Amino acid sequence: MHDAIAAERLGIPAAAVITDRFARSAQVVAQINGLPGYPFAVIAHPVANNDDATLRAKAEIAVKSVVALLTRRN
Repeated sequence: MHDAIAAERLGIPAAAVITDRFARSAQVVAQINGLPGYPFAVIAHPVANNDDATLRAKAEIAVKSVVALLTRRN
């Protein structure tokens, strides 16, 4: 979330990918950084120790979410 916010402040469109366990923390970080409601992609937790098929499935979800976040901006 920090990297996405930093990029946005530099004028670089960005999208964070957060696991569901940390979604609330990501919302708080956005709020503290003056971007309440900043959208981010959410995938299932955990990522560590996932097999290749599970990681690919999570990556597909993340990519679809990130593309949607980046393309529906004004």
